[in-house]
Amino acid sequence: MSTFTHQELNLPVTLPDGLTEKDILGFKPFNTPILTLIIPGLALHPHQIPRPPKSNPNHPFHAEPYSLQSITIQSFDRFGKDRLGFVKLTAAIANAAGEKFPGAVFLRGPSVAMLVLLRPDDAGPDERYAVLTVQPRIAAGALAMVELPAGMVDDGSFIGAAAKEIQEELGLEIREDELTSLSDLARPTDGADGEGENLPVAVYPSPGACDERIGIYVHEKTVPRDQLKEWSGKLTGLRDEGEKITLKLVPLKDLWREASRDAKALSAVALWEGLRREGKL
Repeated sequence: MSTFTHQELNLPVTLPDGLTEKDILGFKPFNTPILTLIIPGLALHPHQIPRPPKSNPNHPFHAEPYSLQSITIQSFDRFGKDRLGFVKLTAAIANAAGEKFPGAVFLRGPSVAMLVLLRPDDAGPDERYAVLTVQPRIAAGALAMVELPAGMVDDGSFIGAAAKEIQEELGLEIREDELTSLSDLARPTDGADGEGENLPVAVYPSPGACDERIGIYVHEKTVPRDQLKEWSGKLTGLRDEGEKITLKLVPLKDLWREASRDAKALSAVALWEGLRREGKL
């Protein structure tokens, strides 16, 4: 193992064998949560290191502020030969009284999920079908997990990643300007989001241990009714990346039940219905 000093944070970062300072500093998910999640959350306090430009006396930890003291990278996975994929770390976070926060974090970076709604060309105003994927998910112990189409954001934009994922998983080519961000439309009102911690507007499916945040988009498309039958049960996905995906079309009114194990799907349903009630969709 080796240790270097993070110049911007002025704190030690310990690395396992096979991982270099250049690797971890070039890994966007490492810089994003450490610099814009951990630090802003703690920077509401007057004694955070590095010292913030201002503090928030209304924050519950203002009187006994916590500081990020060190980071230890425990393990990592690569996608291919050179691309860093997943990172597991522990962050030492404590206050002067010796009280600590749990700091185990699995870094995988941001993702996107797409609620693709198809309306038959002869349908009434309320007939819509949602496109789901059925695929193996080893972490869940499932060979046929039903969920919304989703994918990781690499170096591009959230909306660009969403458009790309729709094309790869569903075979639908949709322009970026045809996607609507449900997450952005449902942005929390001022003062309702963690005392001004300015978290990204997205769904956090497992914030107790994982940095993943999922921006949720919707696209509605009118298609010939025969096209619905053609898409349902279609085998798709990127074979060279080990994807074996079957498409499943379900009535939108049944989406909450058909994909009830999928946090992305339930979030999309809640956002879509809430925004419809408020007249924003």
